[in-house]
Amino acid sequence: MDALASTEDPEWIISEGRIPYQAALAAMEAHVGAIRAGTGRERVWLVEHDPTYTAGTSARPEDLHDARFPVFNAGRGGQWTYHGPGQRTGYVMLDLQQRHGSVPARDVRAYVHGLEEWLIRALDRFNIRAERRAGRVGLWVPNRSGGEDKIAAIGVRVTRWVTWHGVALNVEPELSHFGGIVPCGVAEHGVTSIAAQGVVATMAEADAALRGAWGEVFGGG
Repeated sequence: MDALASTEDPEWIISEGRIPYQAALAAMEAHVGAIRAGTGRERVWLVEHDPTYTAGTSARPEDLHDARFPVFNAGRGGQWTYHGPGQRTGYVMLDLQQRHGSVPARDVRAYVHGLEEWLIRALDRFNIRAERRAGRVGLWVPNRSGGEDKIAAIGVRVTRWVTWHGVALNVEPELSHFGGIVPCGVAEHGVTSIAAQGVVATMAEADAALRGAWGEVFGGG
């Protein structure tokens, strides 16, 4: 029998100001526990952090070149990531035992693909064409040198089929801050942002694009 589809749109929370990274981890862990216990709703939580470097489970010590900002072990998949002002981090907490729109139940690969599609559709609202690349998680746009730059990163963790962590969309961060790490372990490509693509967008406009694109992939309103 097919898994039941999620019948309720996740609650959306947009935090004002900057959330300390360790506080975000603790809040996510607590809410994931509540979802597993059936006492909490699925949630999409949009935040900004102070400048921070986070290490995923595959992070290599040599890829941290300059620890100019606080460094944390994130516990998610992936390698090194920067978080900071002007970047919208989206923490997605879903119960993957249910189907969500085009994402089937209990399929982590399809879930990651769904996160990518969500970001692609959100960026399309700014006339930015972001693309997947085989072997490189995240979203990429071509640059003027003939190469590619990452505009959004993805790193997830799944605990007893409940997801946490999520995505990081570069709206208008200070791109030089990425220079202390090898972002996601990919040294041969750079990073970019909505602003660096010549598009003027506020964080509220980025949030609206993310909210609008959600239902096209994961179902709901």
